Amino acid sequence: MAMPGTGGFRSAAITYRERAVADLERRTGVYALCDLDQMPIYIGQSVDGIQNRVRRHLTSARSDIIANRQVDVWEIAWVMAWPASPAIIPALEAALYHHCNARSPLMNGSVPILPADPPPRVAPEQIVQVMSDEEIARRLQASARLPRQIEHYGRLVDHYLNVKSSAELRMSMEAHFDRLARYHHGFLEQAGSAPRGSEDARD
Repeated sequence: MAMPGTGGFRSAAITYRERAVADLERRTGVYALCDLDQMPIYIGQSVDGIQNRVRRHLTSARSDIIANRQVDVWEIAWVMAWPASPAIIPALEAALYHHCNARSPLMNGSVPILPADPPPRVAPEQIVQVMSDEEIARRLQASARLPRQIEHYGRLVDHYLNVKSSAELRMSMEAHFDRLARYHHGFLEQAGSAPRGSEDARD
């Protein structure tokens, strides 16, 4: 059992994630990295196996979306997988991107072109939880989530200004800011109304 200190929680979270990723689909295909609310935040493809690609994302090893600050690994609690042959992967990725992005803006950056005859949208063949229920509940607390995502947005802006200013990163910034506004409102709802007698509580 993890000790109550930060290091203990982190060690337990890493151990849980490593075991969960080991169960991920090994075939080629398309995958979605999903946040604490089980909403996709990134749609990707892998021609060397979904498990291998997702593991690189979650360990920040040779992952452009992590290096470019597009996605915060701290948020990723679920992975969805759609195994597919290499020939249909691009069309499937595009179809899933446009479906998911319409529900909640993704942080992919570039937008895949939707083919004229896209494949039918299907449910994921596999959904793997890569974070424990206890850890998800802890991170869903607005007092933990909002500061973390404010910090991440600041890193994304800094990367855009000082490392790489691209249209893809601008789109990721827009998507992240849209979500950040939701986290902000959630924080205010959990915090409740201003104390009676404060300046903010007066008419």
